[in-house]
Amino acid sequence: MGMLVIILFGFQKYRSREKEVFPNVHFIVNNPATLKLSEFDPNDLDEKQWQNLGFTEKQTVTILNYKKIVGGKFLSREQFKKCFAVSEEKFSELEPYILLPENNREANMNGFAHFKKKSITVSRKFNPDFYAVTDWIKLGFSERQAEAIIKYKNYLGGSFVSKEKFKECFIINEENYQKLSSYLILPEKTPAGFNYYKNNSISGKTKIQYRPFDPNLLDTDGWKSLGFSDKQSQIIVNYRDRNLKGSFKNLEDIRKCFVISTEKFEELKPFIRLNQESIAARQNTVPPEIKQQEKTDFSKVDLNSITFRQLLEFGFDEKAAGSMIGFRKKLGGFMNKEQILTTYNIDIPLMEKLLSTAQLNTSNVIKYTLTEAPEEWLKSHPYFKYSADKIIFYRLSEKDEKKLWKLLKIKPEYEAKMKLYLK
Repeated sequence: MGMLVIILFGFQKYRSREKEVFPNVHFIVNNPATLKLSEFDPNDLDEKQWQNLGFTEKQTVTILNYKKIVGGKFLSREQFKKCFAVSEEKFSELEPYILLPENNREANMNGFAHFKKKSITVSRKFNPDFYAVTDWIKLGFSERQAEAIIKYKNYLGGSFVSKEKFKECFIINEENYQKLSSYLILPEKTPAGFNYYKNNSISGKTKIQYRPFDPNLLDTDGWKSLGFSDKQSQIIVNYRDRNLKGSFKNLEDIRKCFVISTEKFEELKPFIRLNQESIAARQNTVPPEIKQQEKTDFSKVDLNSITFRQLLEFGFDEKAAGSMIGFRKKLGGFMNKEQILTTYNIDIPLMEKLLSTAQLNTSNVIKYTLTEAPEEWLKSHPYFKYSADKIIFYRLSEKDEKKLWKLLKIKPEYEAKMKLYLK
């Protein structure tokens, strides 16, 4: 009987307990768009500061390890960009703020003295809509920041519209906005009916007032004035001078240029004036070697032997063509088409078009075993050079490649790239 009383008493106490109260759960979302950026030297940042820039803990470790690999110090923006933890999109976001020279050559020539953080100074009221790149530089912004500010103004339709919109420019951090705000000749608030899409063409640039033009008389600047980018303008000129041997003969020639969209062509069409005299004149100015060249059948071209001239003929500019040839040479040849798309300075849509047309023959690409690969090859190959010293060290005592891979502790995605060039 006594035992039954105890059990009943215990059950009553259990039932009478207040429900356990769980704390509210709040999810924290890190929105990259809210990052307030200011100029910085990548060599001065610790783990916390890299994470404050929007990098994950894992990416931060990779960046700091990469800095050690390149000698303990980033020499240039170009070198920093090569860190595989820094995506193209993230680099574009950070680049205007990085206090480093453009490339290693510039760093060696000029050092770092002139890349110290500048302060913004303003002494009189001004309308930012009328400021050019040089004016923003005089205020204390870098050239790249100044160009980004102008680009943002064009994105809005050619005017900052209000202080509210001006503040939204990602180049203008809170500190600089406070310095500039009282000097801006702009309304405080954005007009109620403002819609920047209405003020822009499809590309986000100020609406263009077209005039009649002869496409055979335009240089790259002429095509840029029609709303094309630097790269697109160069491709159009290359297409005309190389593929068409000097001139557009008819409207169809223009329409077929892949960087001129159907919509853009229809916009331009009423203003195009093809003059037979200019066609003849252009034909006479084309170098004889180009006239004599037969049009390449790119379906029969091997991407591992395609020439610089053929890349220009297809529509690439010299910088892109040189980058691809240079990258192929460093690799010793491409093993798959996806590699080619990672080439710096390449026009992705144009390259995708070439990849869908041309062939890739990998039979002549030299391969080695991990234990026999020459030291010079390991240290110069893009996929092996950062692990070359480890490979050379561990293979002195370990000849079993499976065990060697375990010792190297390389991430699977990089191991897969390396194995493309191993027997």
